[in-house]
Amino acid sequence: MNTPFRYDFVGSFLRPLSLKEARKQFEAGTISKQELVKVEDACIEDLIAKQKTAGYHVITDGEFRRATWHLDFFWEFNGVGHTKTKTGLPFHGEAAMIDDTYLTGKISYNNNHSFLRHFEFVKQFEDENTVAKLTIPAPAQFLEQMIMPFAWENTSKYYDTQKQVAEDIVKGYRAFIKDIYAAGCRNLQLDDCSWGMVVDSSAPVLFGTTKAGLEKIKEQLLDVNNKAIEGAPKDLVINTHVCRGNFHSTYASSGAYDSVAETLFAKENVNAYYLEFDDERSGGFECLQKVSGDKKVVLGLITTKSPKLEDKQEVINRIHEAAKYVPLERLYLSPQCGFASCEIGNKLTEKQQWAKLALVKEIAQEVWGE
Repeated sequence: MNTPFRYDFVGSFLRPLSLKEARKQFEAGTISKQELVKVEDACIEDLIAKQKTAGYHVITDGEFRRATWHLDFFWEFNGVGHTKTKTGLPFHGEAAMIDDTYLTGKISYNNNHSFLRHFEFVKQFEDENTVAKLTIPAPAQFLEQMIMPFAWENTSKYYDTQKQVAEDIVKGYRAFIKDIYAAGCRNLQLDDCSWGMVVDSSAPVLFGTTKAGLEKIKEQLLDVNNKAIEGAPKDLVINTHVCRGNFHSTYASSGAYDSVAETLFAKENVNAYYLEFDDERSGGFECLQKVSGDKKVVLGLITTKSPKLEDKQEVINRIHEAAKYVPLERLYLSPQCGFASCEIGNKLTEKQQWAKLALVKEIAQEVWGE
């Protein structure tokens, strides 16, 4: 069994109150790291039991050991530093108060990366019905973080060119992939908001370039992703999740996938795309015509940003609309993103979270009979 499954999820889940409290206590210095890990372990074990009870075939740790979906991964590379932010990142209607992350030297892999141990903890709960999945930020996300105009002034202290940054990121990811494979991982997911930023109408300003210059950016993002996974073991399934930001039920960017389809869908060497299609910001399905070969598409038609349950028939109709562009047998269903890309989580309850996943399963079984 490998991902994606007909009914699937992206990876992150709402943090239980006990976990949030333990992290606060750890930051305040009132409990030890060992005591925090004990709480994390218990919460993750409970989450996996709930994932199995819900009938899902994929298990994750809900990203319970992370502050954010991506930055914690970067922080463990040599040459990457971070500090508490004063301004946050501009999301629609709210600033995402996540740590400012920047280079303190050249990027290199730390072979004691904690995500290896995080995965091993989840893997022990695999059984004949489930497989463990690890979610990490895509190489393009790492590159974008360090080469955008707001970051380049600092990054250029350590690198002469953006190509050199990409080369070190590729080396680091290849080393991590080798290690995570050795740890038993066979399902790896690269989460990637960089494409969502490229399709936004403000992209030329964000990247400090022209519309024509965005074509070079697209090629940079494609190149770093493909080179990082080049040579990965044949039986390691590598998928990608592409969205437009997910913080406390807000978003960072808007725009259809059409302008990146020729690059992302046609040329990125992944097994499947988990795609955001939950509202009008996402555009239509015509872009899926560009999905090459026998690659799979996981339609993110159920939103994690709102507790309101979608109309089942409307979702089924949309699946069949997408099937005009990608055969139904290569389509799958999931929420559009995680439920808690950061510790704060989206604006719904755990009960509502599981109701969303029950709906995903119910629809998938009705459409595909699986």
